[in-house]
Amino acid sequence: MGLEKSLEHACCLDGHHHYENIPDVTREIPDDDTIFEASEFFKALSDSSRLKIITSLLTHELCVQDISEQVNLSQSAVSHQLRVLRAARIVKYRKDGKMVYYSIDDEHIAEIIGTTIYHLSEQPAK
Repeated sequence: MGLEKSLEHACCLDGHHHYENIPDVTREIPDDDTIFEASEFFKALSDSSRLKIITSLLTHELCVQDISEQVNLSQSAVSHQLRVLRAARIVKYRKDGKMVYYSIDDEHIAEIIGTTIYHLSEQPAK
C-alpha cells in the first residue's frame, strides 16, 4: 500500500469533524509553558551519555568518579552532563564533607526510565 493510500485511511472522509470529542481533547492539552517544560525535560533525556548516567544512578547514589567509571566517560564529561541533568531536575546532589554524591531527583524519574526501558525490551507483537 502506497503512502498516499495509507494516508487516505488515516483521515476522516469528506472533512468530517468529531466535534463531540473536542471539549475532552481541549481539557487534556496542557498549557504552553507546561508543554515547553516537558519538551526541555525530554531534550535532557535525549542524550545517550546522560541516559547512561541516569541508569547508573537508579540503584545507588554515586560520586562523579564512580559514575565516570561506570559509564566510561571522563570526569569532566560526567560533570558537564550532571549540570544539564540538575538543571532539568532529573538528578540532585548532596554534600558529605568534601564529597558530592548524585542521585535521581525523585521516584518519578526512575519510573519514566524504567517504563521506557521495559517498553523497549518487550518483544514486538507477531
